[in-house]
Amino acid sequence: MTEPHLPPPSGAPVPGPPPAAAPTGGWQRQSPRMLLVHPVRILGSFAVPILLATFGLSSGGDGGPPAWIFLLGGAAIAVAFGVASWFVTRYRFTEEQVQLRTGLVNRRVLTAPLDRVRSVDVESSPVHRLLGLAKVKVGTGVDDSRIELDGVSREQAGELRTFLLARSRQAGGAAGPGAAPDGATVPAVAGPDADGGRTSYPGVVPAQPDTELARIDWGWLRYAPFSLSSLVVVAGAVGALLQFGDELPVDQVDVAQDAWRWVVAQAVLVLVTMLVVVIVVGWVVVSTVSYVLTWWNLRVVREGRGNLRITRGLLTTHSQTVERAKVRGARMGEPFLLRLVRGAELTALATGVGAGGATKVLPPAPRAVVTSVGHELLEEDGPLTMQLVGHGPRARRRIHVRRQWGTLFLAAALAVPTYLLDVPFLDRLPDWGPPVLLLVVGALNALVAESAWRNLGHGLTRRHVVVQTGAFVRTREALERAGIIGWVVHQSFFQRRLDLCDLVATTAAGAEQVVAPNIPVPLAVDLARGATPGMLEGFLA
Repeated sequence: MTEPHLPPPSGAPVPGPPPAAAPTGGWQRQSPRMLLVHPVRILGSFAVPILLATFGLSSGGDGGPPAWIFLLGGAAIAVAFGVASWFVTRYRFTEEQVQLRTGLVNRRVLTAPLDRVRSVDVESSPVHRLLGLAKVKVGTGVDDSRIELDGVSREQAGELRTFLLARSRQAGGAAGPGAAPDGATVPAVAGPDADGGRTSYPGVVPAQPDTELARIDWGWLRYAPFSLSSLVVVAGAVGALLQFGDELPVDQVDVAQDAWRWVVAQAVLVLVTMLVVVIVVGWVVVSTVSYVLTWWNLRVVREGRGNLRITRGLLTTHSQTVERAKVRGARMGEPFLLRLVRGAELTALATGVGAGGATKVLPPAPRAVVTSVGHELLEEDGPLTMQLVGHGPRARRRIHVRRQWGTLFLAAALAVPTYLLDVPFLDRLPDWGPPVLLLVVGALNALVAESAWRNLGHGLTRRHVVVQTGAFVRTREALERAGIIGWVVHQSFFQRRLDLCDLVATTAAGAEQVVAPNIPVPLAVDLARGATPGMLEGFLA
């Protein structure tokens, strides 16, 4: 059986080598090497249930079937499902579309117009790399769904990436000047397309050499432990271990119980300290390993024709390419712990890149590096470092009041069992306990509210609208003014009393909106007018 072929380009010449020649229109199967990938993938997904069932059934007593029978049965089922998946999955290229057909009982056909391709992500798991294969994910910029062409060779994946993006660029410039045969220039016509993005730059854009925006610096590894996601994983693992600690097999139960009583009698503080040390060490180890696996060999490159390409990964490699016209902004995230060490993260806001409309560009890194790369990405200096306009004392009052609602609910929850109901264990608490707890919670809520207000602000540059929000995680979003397709103003009953509103800039990129909360109405009108002149005049007349 031969390898799957890719279609030749049609129409005007495109830059880069064309994919392997083959007639278009016929359905093609994945590479036969995927018959090895599918069973491994299925076994990996169900490894834990299969092992639990194997050991659970095989330990039922003498006379039961041996464990290898269950393992062999699980492997046979995985192979059967793998063969079925390979058999029913086919794809083809027509003159205008790429189509993917899957499903045995429920048949499903996904299509993507070739002239609407906006992003191409090439991914290779360890098994794929061992077999010389790759998975190509094609995004069109219309919604979060993407077509996945699994089982193409690494060489074909690179050719396919070039071909798809070139076809899209070629279609975007069809109304303009013709492309040069040697690929030195690409036609481009200015104007919005269906999802609110520009198709390309006006005029003819000369080809430029690739520009490296960033490369992994292992000095950044010191920022890895300041990610709260790793702390949550470690804390959950410790909690699960403590929960099932009673189930651990101990032959001499009396000795273990006596030892535990002795340790508890010595000092509870020692146990708490040991638990904290275990969590912290696990946190550092997990976050560091995850950082290395995810961001190994990171390179952020702006290609000669403006596309953004991000490559990374140690075990599973990723190479994602996003069309320049679909990158509509950037988001700089600064979690609380990362702010303490002057670190930040960078995400590109784009369309056609999957769920969330965001592509992670930089891991936790020095804030100066993040702002520098972010400005290169935005093609403008200032949005990530400029002084923002605050939202004033009325926004501060509203944020503080909303935060203290939690304190009031806690006071009610403590008052009912303490003073109205006869709850036995509450009699053992000192009378000053509930008031002190309320004071502590109220003070913490006040600190969080003050932080949220100080981080709140907005700004306007020549090309971008900038909004900053957040208390624990300070987030600054810079959205391209050309990518704004509308405005929405939300006002609650209490906001109307304070002449405040939530101003929402709608866009096709990212989460499809950028929100400036609790902004005074006059400032909201000025911001919207300045960002999109003429868009609001019909509503404000």
